[in-house]
Amino acid sequence: MSAESYDYIVVGAGSAGCVLAERLSAEGRHRVLLLEHGGSDAGPFIQMPAALSYPMNMKRYDWGYRAEPEPQLGGRSLACPRGKVIGGSSSINGMVYVRGHACDFDGWEAAGAAGWGYRHVLPYYKRLESSHGGEAGWRGEAGPLHVTRGPRANPLYEAFVEAGRQAGYELTADYNGAKQEGFGPMEMTVWRGNRWSAAKAYLEPALKRPNLRLVSRALVQRVLLEGKRAVGVEYRRGGRLILARATREVVLAAGAINSPKLLQLSGIGDPARLKAAGVAPLHALPGVGENLQDHLELYVQQACTQPITLYSQLNLLSKARIGAEWLFFKRGHGTSNHFESAAFIRSKAGVRYPDIQFHFLPVAIRYDGKAPAKTHGFQAHVGPMRSKSRGWVRLRSADPEAAPEIRFNYLSQPEDWADFRACIRLTREIFAQSAFDAYRGREIAPGPEAESDAALDDFIREAVESAYHPCGTCRMGAADDPKAVVDPECRVIGLEGLRVADSAIFPQITNGNLNGPSILVGEKASDHILGRDPLPPSNQEPWIHPDWESAQR
Repeated sequence: MSAESYDYIVVGAGSAGCVLAERLSAEGRHRVLLLEHGGSDAGPFIQMPAALSYPMNMKRYDWGYRAEPEPQLGGRSLACPRGKVIGGSSSINGMVYVRGHACDFDGWEAAGAAGWGYRHVLPYYKRLESSHGGEAGWRGEAGPLHVTRGPRANPLYEAFVEAGRQAGYELTADYNGAKQEGFGPMEMTVWRGNRWSAAKAYLEPALKRPNLRLVSRALVQRVLLEGKRAVGVEYRRGGRLILARATREVVLAAGAINSPKLLQLSGIGDPARLKAAGVAPLHALPGVGENLQDHLELYVQQACTQPITLYSQLNLLSKARIGAEWLFFKRGHGTSNHFESAAFIRSKAGVRYPDIQFHFLPVAIRYDGKAPAKTHGFQAHVGPMRSKSRGWVRLRSADPEAAPEIRFNYLSQPEDWADFRACIRLTREIFAQSAFDAYRGREIAPGPEAESDAALDDFIREAVESAYHPCGTCRMGAADDPKAVVDPECRVIGLEGLRVADSAIFPQITNGNLNGPSILVGEKASDHILGRDPLPPSNQEPWIHPDWESAQR
């Protein structure tokens, strides 16, 4: 077994890991090793925004995890794609950029994550962003992550926003600014026609430094402990077992599935479960792998009476033309993820901040690229933001190559069903507004016959899909919280030299897509790791609907 030595070892070159590698190596005085099990992110399937349905379905780029069969979903086992590639899930996701609502982070702080309230994280969001078209004073302008908006050339994008206004909802010019609630343009991590992943934004520039080393195709098998201190990792690459020592710290940024898996493989977790999986317990921490959360969503789909949707671009000839136009000129349909209008609304009066998210798309199509109806159509991806259902990630065995048991317990709370029925009915009301009169055909899904609660529940059971937002499995909280895994500085509680810094530490899932908050964690954690004072808190006050207690809109 060969041995190496570094100051910091970062496990996982994903959304947070790329940030950590860049920030920890920036001064040039620390030797940083970044380990990634996947390979290169080069190639059109990753780099062309419109090709987003391909990489998450390719073994080359995806860990290929599937969740356990879900009792509430008729025994369906849902896919849980996780990026196994440079850039991690930021290289295979839908590129939608959402910060999360201010109240999400204030909720984190109230749950024991001191220093992670909105006033604390807003300066880090400004540090990481280069916002193009965002709200002045609320957005960053010189950060590594370019955040842009699509051209919204298709009239259906504006029809969706106008329908929201006609239905009585707020409009928002920037849901990542002061006001999340309302209808408006959607933002994406796309720059100059290319996917702008964490690898593009942070890692590629940093790799020019001699003190940062990236090792791909490396499967980390365990964190090495000496007593209560992490001193390195053991990883396998090309048939060789390699020991890498960390003189300062090991930082796990392997994501909501693989970070808890790696802790458990290292003997850190619930002792009884570790023994059952064949792992000797070294440090009791019962919260490891628990608190798993996700967003579920479904598609409300409508036929379109005018031939203006992306359906006309789904044939092979059009795809070839789109690909060529993107490849040679970086223009045309290939440069967008096509999620160009969005909304965040509240499901009912008494809900303080939005708990429903919409992605609008001018085509009726599944996330895997399959069209359910051979016709022009449009759809809203819609789902509740704050389900109380919780699951877990647990080892099946001590084999580092074995997939863990992933159980989400989707729709295990009665409120989840009521929330989804509300999502469908509110979406139908929006699609019924006069803004869609010139375009609206028959309802494709759920279909006009699905009206009763029971009929909607049948549709929900068969149609809901993961939005691919797993998080929460190494929950951040106060050091004396028995279910917390890391403290507010991302240190694994009870151990030295070991941190977790990725979406696994979220105490509660944030509103919207998780790539932005995951990058935020990398940014803020890097200051904690380097012993720097946090950025000064902001005194900016986010917008909250003045009549939230008595009105739904």
